[in-house]
Amino acid sequence: MPGRIGARAAIALLWLLHWLPLPLLAALGQVLGRLLWWLAWSRRHVALTNLRLCFPELDEPARRALAREHFGWMGRSILERGLLWFARPARLQRLLRVDGDLLQAQRSERPVMWLVPHFAGMEWLGPGLTLGQGRGVVDVYQRQSNAVFDAALMRGRGRFGNAVFVNRHDGIRPVLKLIQQGYGFLNAPDMDFGRKDSAFVPFFGVPACTLLAPAKLARSLDMVVLPLTVAMLPGGRGYVLCAHPPLADYPSGDALADAHTLNRWLEARIREQPAQYLWVHKRFKTRPEGEASFY
Repeated sequence: MPGRIGARAAIALLWLLHWLPLPLLAALGQVLGRLLWWLAWSRRHVALTNLRLCFPELDEPARRALAREHFGWMGRSILERGLLWFARPARLQRLLRVDGDLLQAQRSERPVMWLVPHFAGMEWLGPGLTLGQGRGVVDVYQRQSNAVFDAALMRGRGRFGNAVFVNRHDGIRPVLKLIQQGYGFLNAPDMDFGRKDSAFVPFFGVPACTLLAPAKLARSLDMVVLPLTVAMLPGGRGYVLCAHPPLADYPSGDALADAHTLNRWLEARIREQPAQYLWVHKRFKTRPEGEASFY
């Protein structure tokens, strides 16, 4: 019961905060990020470990500064979620700028896969796609342990229609059926889900358990693969959804080579906005046989 009460209180707070101007809301998110830096010590350890592995050229003070900045962006992403759940579509469209050809998916006669790596502003892909183009969206989600928060998350993500969410535990068949009906598939390829259908591929020079399934699925269904990223602008000036051109020679038919291609592309995007990538995720959790855990 306390978990449900706490979730309802948090959702009510997000509703209240969403009325604030974005610059003020962003400033409050930065304050929350500073609090999380001190309170979420285990996630701070994960972020610092990831940055030590991926940016060995930086000294310890520089990595700590980058990690603290990252927590500021994460604090913002938490508080600004209220905008995504409650703000009017017209306000969201004013705050979100699109760079690139977002309508290329809508015009495609082939099935579409959007590759969506985990940056702090990732949740803005939802309104960007459902308000900005007409192709339906299917996304795979992980059910939250708190039922109240899970229901709010699903309502918020799907409130503009044109989107279907499939529980990860239901497998790939419901996703395939929706793709065949014309839905574009949102695929987050940069998580560590263990060794199944994965291979150890360099990520910033460190072997990382990398999914092979995105390239295999795209190849088998002859899909157009379109990467999308979101950047949060400083000072609460809004967000930029970047619709990148299709990855060259992806998929190639060699899933391992494609995983290398994807990781190299992602490294380049991370270097453009390093503090906004999801460093609190245990990206190097699964290790090759005999290798000790980094965390």
